[in-house]
Amino acid sequence: MEDRISEEDEYEELADDQKVAIGKWFLLNAPPGQVSQVAKDVREVLMDERLYDQAAKEAFPEYNVKNMISLEMPDGSGQVLLTEFGQLDRSRYLDPRTASVAVVDHVKQVCTEVRPADDEDLPSAYVEGFRFSVDAALMKYVDDAFQGGECSVYCTKGKDVEKSGGEFELTVVICNSSYSPKNFRGGCWQSVWRVLINEELRTATLQGTISVNAHYFEEGNVQLESSRKFNDTVTLQDGKDAGTTIVHVIEHLESVYLSSLEVMVKSLFEVDAVWL
Repeated sequence: MEDRISEEDEYEELADDQKVAIGKWFLLNAPPGQVSQVAKDVREVLMDERLYDQAAKEAFPEYNVKNMISLEMPDGSGQVLLTEFGQLDRSRYLDPRTASVAVVDHVKQVCTEVRPADDEDLPSAYVEGFRFSVDAALMKYVDDAFQGGECSVYCTKGKDVEKSGGEFELTVVICNSSYSPKNFRGGCWQSVWRVLINEELRTATLQGTISVNAHYFEEGNVQLESSRKFNDTVTLQDGKDAGTTIVHVIEHLESVYLSSLEVMVKSLFEVDAVWL
C-alpha cells in the first residue's frame, strides 16, 4: 500500500524551458504597476537566477510595450512612451515630441541613453506640422483629463508626404496607469487612435480602441477588463486647426466610453447589493 502511494505521489520535474515559460507567463500577466512585485515572487519560485534572468529578458520587453509604460529620459527632456509605434528595435524607441531616440533597459525599466533621431525615422516637415498640431492639442487634453497621463503622436504611414493633397496616417496614443497599494487598487487606461488625414478631401478618419484594466485586491482579487472600438470622420476646415479638431473628436468619444463604463460598473454594484 505504501509503495502504491509513493508511486502515485511521484511527479516528473519540469524542464528548464517549461519553468521559464511559466515564469514568463506570470510576468506578462502582472496587473498594471505590479510587475516588480510579481518579479520578486517569480524569482523566489524558480529558485534559479539563470532561469529567472531568461524569463525576465523575454517577458519585460513585451510587458513594457503592451502596457505602454513611460520612462524618464536622462537628459531631462521628458518621458518616452514605449509603444509598438515608436519601436525601432528591441531597445530603441522614438520620442516624436523631442525628435530623439531613447535607449532602454527593459528589465530595470529605465532609459539609459538619449540620442538624436535619424532623419529617416522622422516625418517630412509638412507632415510634422500636422503631427505637432495634434500633439499640442493632445497634451492639453491629457493634462486636463488624466492625472499623470502620458501621450504621444506618431506618423505611421505616409511620413514622406511633402505637399498638400497627400494622404498620411498619425497614430495617437494615450496611457494612464495608477497603482496604490495602501488603497488596494491599480489600473490602466489605454487609447490608440489611428487618424488617416486626406488633405485633398480635407477629412480625418479616426479608428480608435480604448482599453481599461482595473485591479482591486482588498479582501480578494478582482480584475475588470473592458475595451471598445470607435470610428468617426471629421472635416478639416483649416490645417492650422487640424489638431484641435481631431483631439476634440477623441475627447468626445472617450467621454462617451467613460460614461458607458460608469453605467456598467454601477450596475455591477447594484447586482452585488441584491445578492447581499
